[in-house]
Amino acid sequence: MLISRIKHVFIGNPLTLDKLEEERIPKWKALAVLSSDALSSVAYATEEVLIPLSLFAITAMAWSIPMAIGVAALLLIITLSYQQTISAYPHGGGAYTVAKENLGENAGLVAGAALLIDYILTVSVSVSAGLENIGSAFPFIAEHRVVIGVLIIFTIMMLNLRGLRESSNIFAYPTYFFIFSILLMVCVGAYKIFMGYAPVIHPVIHESYPEVPLFLLMRAFASGCSALTGIEAISNGVPIFRKPSQHNAKVTMLWMAFILGSFFLGITLLAHVYGIVPSHGGETVMSQLARQIFGHNVFYYATQVAVALILLLAANTSYADFPRLTSLIAKDRFLPRQMSSVGDRLVFSNGIIGLTCAAAFLLIAFKGSTHLLIPLYAVGVFLSFTLSQTGMIIHHIKYKEAHWKKALSINALGALTTLSVLIVIGITKFMSGAWMVIILIPSLVIFFKQIKSHYVAVGHQLARDSYHQDIDLKTTEHFTAIVPISGIHPGVVKAVRYALTVSDDVRVCYVDVDKEATAKMLKVWDKWSQGLPLEVLESPYRSVLSPLLAYIDKVHVESGKEMISVIVPEFITKSWYHQFLHNQMTFVLRATLRFKPGKVVTAIKYYL
Repeated sequence: MLISRIKHVFIGNPLTLDKLEEERIPKWKALAVLSSDALSSVAYATEEVLIPLSLFAITAMAWSIPMAIGVAALLLIITLSYQQTISAYPHGGGAYTVAKENLGENAGLVAGAALLIDYILTVSVSVSAGLENIGSAFPFIAEHRVVIGVLIIFTIMMLNLRGLRESSNIFAYPTYFFIFSILLMVCVGAYKIFMGYAPVIHPVIHESYPEVPLFLLMRAFASGCSALTGIEAISNGVPIFRKPSQHNAKVTMLWMAFILGSFFLGITLLAHVYGIVPSHGGETVMSQLARQIFGHNVFYYATQVAVALILLLAANTSYADFPRLTSLIAKDRFLPRQMSSVGDRLVFSNGIIGLTCAAAFLLIAFKGSTHLLIPLYAVGVFLSFTLSQTGMIIHHIKYKEAHWKKALSINALGALTTLSVLIVIGITKFMSGAWMVIILIPSLVIFFKQIKSHYVAVGHQLARDSYHQDIDLKTTEHFTAIVPISGIHPGVVKAVRYALTVSDDVRVCYVDVDKEATAKMLKVWDKWSQGLPLEVLESPYRSVLSPLLAYIDKVHVESGKEMISVIVPEFITKSWYHQFLHNQMTFVLRATLRFKPGKVVTAIKYYL
């Protein structure tokens, strides 16, 4: 098929499941893939702290140092807390899994909704911040940041559809280029201060600080907490690490926390000493600081490019975690089941495409403005932090594993601090846009529950116990009939009975995309089929359509008959919009076989 050829050109040839272990990545690549979001936040977190302080008074920016120290302390607490999560839940899932198993289904759905929103915003914020930063040096990019941003998001999508190992190879080097660039800038800036080559506009230590309203300090601290977004990604993505996965994930998280904390403190300190003032819509703080330290030379432009790259590629953290999270939620039947399907390149392709569409929509809706998107960002992050740490408290009390009291105290401290920050962020950023997230999270939870209730209702109607119909093996001579099935339900019964009335050569087939599910299916078939054979079609690339089409062609040749009738069991939902939650095999087969002579598709409908 033409579409398949085009797909293989852009995302590569399909991989078999036995290649899954080879797709796991080492620590140095995982740091780039899973930490780029957290590390990139140092590019705008200092500016977010300075903006509310500078609006009050220039002297109020002296409070940026205590704010940075407070954020760094919070980073340490959260890092230690998530170390416990990695130990307890090595299969990933993060806050959704922890909250669901320890606090109940509703808490898990709230955490899942918060994380999904967080991941979507990560892509939008990262891309918009990257374009704003490089736009400080190249005005043309700033003028067209929305169009360029959408193109970048779709490019990142295409790279991620190629598989984890290939995308990590591409994204690793810009991350380390950023780390080296910021390290050089901080070291050179500090060296100039100590050697007296740079004017010290503000002292590092103040004997007294100007009086600033408490609410303003809370707002500045809440803005600075944007530096902590993305630090949970490693605990969510433990399965992508090479073995021993848990150990490698813990080490990588410590690396990330040390680099993030050092850079955030260093940049905030240098911005204060050099007297950098946010320009409120003009040149970014990072650009001003790099210009003060390097001047207008190759190092300045290299730093701008490095910052832009890490901000743009920080979106990749979401592409590593969002599809995995949606697959877990879909397996619990709270999202369309197609979200749990593994694609040709052993990634959750539907989740990657869904994330791209949502992030591109946000970028367009908010016109690529980082400052407008940031208030939506931190609420979901700290809500998931709080639920995760609270769930870990219950986990320790329930299972009392080795050193559980020490772990309990760490997670209790983490829950208390993240809850406090969540309250601060909710109060200070409510009118700036946080209210949208506060409304959106429960709306998503309701949406999840509606999907689950639909699947449950359909499951009851399709359950074997809800009907007692035996198959009639009486046949008539017509043409070869092929009945592809995905399970045993009343629709299948009707389709097989119909096939046996129109043909003396009936072939029932089942595509094997999951060994465990196939084994269960065979047991049920043996009990029910009264000796009617079932052809199991191998599918090493987890495709349903390709092996089915090959089987239809094979049967057509072997039978020697003029006509092949493909009889498809299809159930029709009560509401038309529920059809989008189910695979449309009849539609796909009709479209595919339309131009193939001697083949017809018949849909046997079962109405729910």
